[in-house]
Amino acid sequence: MAPVIDNPRSPRVRAAAKLAKKNQRAETGLFLIEASGAGLRIETVTDAVLETIADTVTPQGVVAVCRQFPMALDELLATRPRLVAVLEEVRDPGNAGTIIRVADAAGADAVILTGSSVDVFNPKVVRATTGSLFHLPVVVGVPLAATLERLRGLGTRILAADVSGDDLLAVRSDGHLDGPTAWLFGNEARGLTDEQLALADRAVIVPIYGRAESLNLATAAAVCLYESAFAQRAHGR
Repeated sequence: MAPVIDNPRSPRVRAAAKLAKKNQRAETGLFLIEASGAGLRIETVTDAVLETIADTVTPQGVVAVCRQFPMALDELLATRPRLVAVLEEVRDPGNAGTIIRVADAAGADAVILTGSSVDVFNPKVVRATTGSLFHLPVVVGVPLAATLERLRGLGTRILAADVSGDDLLAVRSDGHLDGPTAWLFGNEARGLTDEQLALADRAVIVPIYGRAESLNLATAAAVCLYESAFAQRAHGR
């Protein structure tokens, strides 16, 4: 049996703990994931060492150091995706991770995060995906305008989720959810700018029928992505 690592300041422990920082993830190409088990080489550590490495208050017992695996935009476009979520300036890790989880559940082909969005390998994002990060292709660090232009070149309709848009029911009735679609989601606090909205073919609002003031970003994204998934499957696409 390998010896127990018991020194929280050992070089290996400190290197792993530094992966909580974005610049260290970018420099090494690695990230951390907490899980209840892993099919990898196992090192036994003390509770003190685990607390040094883990990002949560009550770690699940296993922390894995993984190599990052983003998909290149060229590689994604070569597959001619039918349903994609594009995140522009989405900064909250919980929102980003939940949208990846929802996109996976809705059968989307990928999630694209522009360079101004949160790091997808942030520990909080990874946890919020609940494993979907390993199921769904993710493209990171790309410019918004050029990315949308290339998607449109494949015949993809760009729909921007925004409070200034048309009612989602009207968009459904117009048949604008049936074909290849990229949903554009903006910053949690200010949404999409006029310049960003101008890059879309149509802006769409999720209607609120009750007394709630608004929906959070991840909830609105879930509605939009599932509406497209329903429409595409209803038309055998």
